[in-house]
Amino acid sequence: MALARPLPMTGSIFFDARGDDRALRVSWHHDVDLVVVSLWRDNVCAGSFRLTVDEVPELIDMLRRGLDAAYAVAASREDTHPLHVV
Repeated sequence: MALARPLPMTGSIFFDARGDDRALRVSWHHDVDLVVVSLWRDNVCAGSFRLTVDEVPELIDMLRRGLDAAYAVAASREDTHPLHVV
């Protein structure tokens, strides 16, 4: 398992809701037409996945559909349990 290295110019880190010792790193590698998604724990890479640039739109579409569904569920909750301001 590799120790943490700086992200390329185009990348992000997302911290796990369970704690800062877990993170998801996403980095673009334009020179080889890849996006690398990796799981980190305590600055040690626990696993990675290489996604070709051609596969990225499908991933984004799936995430967008999931986000739309999450908003719809949240909106339906608000409709059935509106907030009361005192």
